[in-house]
Amino acid sequence: MTGENDIYSPDVYVAGPPHDVFDRLRVEQPVFWQEMPDGSGYWALLRYADVVEASRQPEIYSATAGGVVLEDLDEQSLQAMRGMLLAMDPPRHGAHRKPLSPSFKARVIGQMEERIRDICRTILADSVDGEELDFVHDVTARLPSQVMGELMGLPEGDWMKVHHMAERNTSGQDPDIAGEDDGQPSASMQMMQYAMGFAASRRDQPPTDDITTVLLESPIADGTPDGHLMSDLEFGMFFVQLVTAGNDTTKTMLASGLLALLDHPEQLGAVRSSSALLPGAVEEILRWANPLHYFRRTVVADTVLGGQAMKAGDKVGMIYTAANRDPEVFDRPHDFDITRSPNPHLSFGIGGHFCLGAHLARLEGRVFFEELLSTFGHIEQRGEPVRVRSNLNNSLKKLPVALSRK
Repeated sequence: MTGENDIYSPDVYVAGPPHDVFDRLRVEQPVFWQEMPDGSGYWALLRYADVVEASRQPEIYSATAGGVVLEDLDEQSLQAMRGMLLAMDPPRHGAHRKPLSPSFKARVIGQMEERIRDICRTILADSVDGEELDFVHDVTARLPSQVMGELMGLPEGDWMKVHHMAERNTSGQDPDIAGEDDGQPSASMQMMQYAMGFAASRRDQPPTDDITTVLLESPIADGTPDGHLMSDLEFGMFFVQLVTAGNDTTKTMLASGLLALLDHPEQLGAVRSSSALLPGAVEEILRWANPLHYFRRTVVADTVLGGQAMKAGDKVGMIYTAANRDPEVFDRPHDFDITRSPNPHLSFGIGGHFCLGAHLARLEGRVFFEELLSTFGHIEQRGEPVRVRSNLNNSLKKLPVALSRK
C-alpha cells in the first residue's frame, strides 16, 4: 500500500505521474522528505528553482558520492556508475566530456539530418497500412537503436540487442521488462561487458569515423602531462550511459509525443498543417512527458535549500517531472501547448550536466514527426497505452495504433 504523499513507489507511476500530489506538496512541503522501504529516505525537490540550484552546485550536491539513482547501490555497481558521465563531478566530468563535445555540436549533428530522415522512411515503410501495431517497439525503438548503432560503429546485428539492454537499464523496476532473476548480471553489467569486448576488438582495427574511435583515441586529462587513454573497462562504463541515453530516452520521447498529440487532436492538426510548429512541439513534448522523472544527488556539506536544512550524506531527488510543471515558471503548466514560448524545461538537465545529446534528440524528434505525419494521413489509437512501472523512467511500454496512408 502507498500513502497519499508517496512519490517513491514505482506503483504510483503506473497510471501516470502523480501531478496532483506534486502540486499539493509543492505548496505545502516543496522540499519533501520521502521515506523509502529500506528505511532510508531523500529530500524531493519539487520546485523549479530548487532543482536548478542543486544542479548548479556540484560542490555541495554530488553526483559521484552516491550515484544518480535513489537506491543505495552495492560497491561494485556504484563504482561502475561512477564511470558514467552522468555520475561524474568536476573536474573529472569536464575532462571526460571534452573529447566528445565537438561530435555533438549543433552544426555537426545537423549534418546527420538526411541520414536520420532515410532511417525514419525505412522504418515507416515497414508499417502495414491500417494494421494495428505497437508504436513503442515496432516503430520508435528502431530509430534510436539504428542512429546510436551507426554513431558508435556497432555491428548492425547487435543494434536491437543493445537497445533491449538499454531499456532494461532504465526500467528494471518493471517485471515485464526486467524479466526473471535468473542469476545473470544486471542489464548494466551485461552492456558493460559487451562494450568492453567491443572496445578490445576495435583496438585491432583501423580507426573509423565514429564515436568509438573518438573515445578510444582521445587523451583524458588526469593531472599528468599527457593524460591517459580509456581502458576497456573505462570505455565499458562510459558506453553504458551514452548508449542507454541515446536509445531509451529517445524512444520514450517519440512514443510519448505521439500520445500527447493524439490526446490533443487540434494540435496534431496544427503540426500537420505546418511543420514549422514541430520544433516547438518537440520542446513541449519534452516538458510535458520528460523521459526521466529524476536524478539523485548526495549532499556532501551541510547546507540549506529551499528553507530546509540538509546534512552531509543526505540524498536529494531532483524531480524534473514536478519542476517542469511549476506554475512559478510555466503559465498553465498542465496544458499541453506546442506554441509555448519560452519553454525552459529541465528535461535535458541544466548546468554542467546538460545533456550532451540534446541537439541529436531534438533533430530525431523533428525529423521523425515530419516523416510520420507526411507519410500517414490518419493515425488511430487502438487501445489504452500501458506505462512502465518505474519511478525513474517516465515511459510507455505499449501504445497500440494503426497507421493509414490515406
